[in-house]
Amino acid sequence: MSTHAKRERLLFADLLEAAGPDAPTLCEGWRTRDLAAHAVVRERRPDAAGGVVLGALRNRLERVQAEFAAKPYEELVQLIRTGPPRLSPFALKQVDEAANTVEFYVHAEDVRRAQPDWSPRELDAVFADALWSRLERTARLVGRRSPVGLVLRRPDGRTVVARKGSPVVTVTGEPGELLMFLFGRQDVAKAGLEGDQDAVARLRLSRLEM
Repeated sequence: MSTHAKRERLLFADLLEAAGPDAPTLCEGWRTRDLAAHAVVRERRPDAAGGVVLGALRNRLERVQAEFAAKPYEELVQLIRTGPPRLSPFALKQVDEAANTVEFYVHAEDVRRAQPDWSPRELDAVFADALWSRLERTARLVGRRSPVGLVLRRPDGRTVVARKGSPVVTVTGEPGELLMFLFGRQDVAKAGLEGDQDAVARLRLSRLEM
């Protein structure tokens, strides 16, 4: 597995283990057990995981995920920690890097930031740049759900247009915070918003995640 994806995977597993099976998460309606089951199904049951985006498979996904959630919690955490089966596409370094770096970063934060005493995590510059690179590639896909024009900006001034349009709201923050904002975690993202007051309010209330 790649450096970033492996590190975020292990951190996610550690946070799940420390929180226990019934801790809250930022994913609406999900406790840590449900989030762990989601992560395992995504890598190990491609026949069901497609239900995330395909309505025809939604019932199958819910059924399979419930079956995994019923397994011992320690087993789920260990399956995340040890990674996908050898024959899974996720076992390929390139796929792991592309698909799991952001996935595990966001889900680790879903566990951390649901706790009342959480504090911001300081990311090293290399990892921050890696997240920014992925943000640049996915911003327009996720940003299509924005009700207003949306520009994402790093503190150093680098920007990416997530959605063209008017009025425009500019969201400024570190790459990890911008990802949290763009993936529907607006309430906990450490980011500043600039723009028309009504447009800012509409953006905060929108559901941006894919």
